[in-house]
Formats: sequence, C-alpha cells, structure tokens
Amino acid sequence: MADFNVSTRGVGSVKVIDVKGYLDAHTAPDLEREFNKLIDENDFKVVVNFDELKYISSAGLGVFMAYVETMRENSGDIKFSNMQDDVYNIFDLLGFPVLYEFFKDESAAIQKFDESKLD
Repeated sequence: MADFNVSTRGVGSVKVIDVKGYLDAHTAPDLEREFNKLIDENDFKVVVNFDELKYISSAGLGVFMAYVETMRENSGDIKFSNMQDDVYNIFDLLGFPVLYEFFKDESAAIQKFDESKLD
C-alpha cells in the first residue's frame, strides 16, 4: 500500500486539505472521502496544500476533476498551493493551470478566496 495521508483543517471560511505521500489509484478514495465530508458540511471553499505530496497519478488528478464542478456550483472552488515542481509539471502537462488557480503558498490561495468576497 502506498504511503499517503490526508487531513483537513479550517482557516477562516476556507478548508485546507493537506496531502502527503503518494496519491494514486489505491489512495485516491481517501481524498474522495475528504471531499465528500466537506460537501456534507457545506464547505465549498477548498485549498489543497501539496507541500508534502511526492507523487500523483491520473487517478489522483481525477479526484479534483470529479469535485471542482460541485464546489463552483456552490460559490466555492478548489485552489492548489505549495506544489513541488515535479508534481506541478504533471498538472501543467495535462492543462490544469487553465482550469485551476495555483499558488506558491497557502496564505495567498486563502487570500484569493477572501478577495472574491469583495466582488
């Protein structure tokens, strides 16, 4: 079994999902459970912190595609932060920067949600 850990914490009105290790077909259901919990709790503003993620497969990428529409339909979004270059390159290769916002650090991603409240 791949080494993977996912946890969620609140920062103001935003939920931050910390992912650690290897996100693949075996571990993607763990991340799906986190998203389902957030939806059940009506938390739709999400930042995913990739600081400790070492690897992501297409199954891991698919989790984000599966949930982004629900988040946006409920006035939220999924934003990505703290991504290692090699992990970012996978997202970039598949065109994710056109669909999602990427931030160097978590606080900038959270601030973007706060700014959108002013619009």
